[in-house]
Amino acid sequence: MVVAAVACAWSWQLQQQLEQANSQAERYAKRISDLEDRLSDTDEGLSQNTQAMAVKIKELYSEVDKLWASAWRRNKASIEELEATSASQGKKLSAAEKSLAAAETQLKGAVGDIAKLKSVAGDLERLMSSAKTNQAEVERVADRLNRINADLAKINKRVQTNEEWVDSINAFRGQINRTLTDLQTAVRNLQAAP
Repeated sequence: MVVAAVACAWSWQLQQQLEQANSQAERYAKRISDLEDRLSDTDEGLSQNTQAMAVKIKELYSEVDKLWASAWRRNKASIEELEATSASQGKKLSAAEKSLAAAETQLKGAVGDIAKLKSVAGDLERLMSSAKTNQAEVERVADRLNRINADLAKINKRVQTNEEWVDSINAFRGQINRTLTDLQTAVRNLQAAP
């Protein structure tokens, strides 16, 4: 019973970590959406340098989109696998509890019969072995969750790098705009001069 309770608690903890991973994936989706909005706000009235910059931004968007899609597919499969494993563990725990209850009933009914008592003891040993197997499976699920967290940390790092790159592009765009404004002013001044 204790092993079943520990496995149940472990399974609940894994479910909590899975929900945190889903929440973090949603935050990443929002940040990427913000990046897309920032990229779409760039000025379309610039010269060929701006067009080249737009091509680079489009390539960046494509890369970010590919990275996000790839990470989402990887993480989605892992999350679904974790959920399936968690549900399976819950069913196994429930089945183990039912088997344990049945074993207790057999013990009460077989007090006078030593042969039946030995049979029930054998059943209990098999249940303990099954519980140990379940515990090993829960530990494997925890390892997978840790790998997912590591992958999410990598994605976070990439998103941060992409945000810094977009800020750099925006600074460059501002510099180009100022240069174009200065050039237009100079051309107007030259045209206005006698």
